[in-house]
Amino acid sequence: MGDELLSMKKIVEKYKDEWVLIEYEELDEDLNVKKGKVIAHSPRKDEIYARLSETRGKNVAIEYTGKLPEDLAVMF
Repeated sequence: MGDELLSMKKIVEKYKDEWVLIEYEELDEDLNVKKGKVIAHSPRKDEIYARLSETRGKNVAIEYTGKLPEDLAVMF
């Protein structure tokens, strides 16, 4: 899965309404992902957080590609 370098726009299109674990290649000035490789994707965020232990030493980001509910709280 994670060999193809994609723009964030393509990631959003390809994995609509999913949580995505991305090994990023490029960030913008606000630290938003511009390009990266998708390591994992799922409609369930707990599945993505479970995969974080596999990413030690990599530059990664977790993004949601849909509209976040207004009452959602994300804990780090």
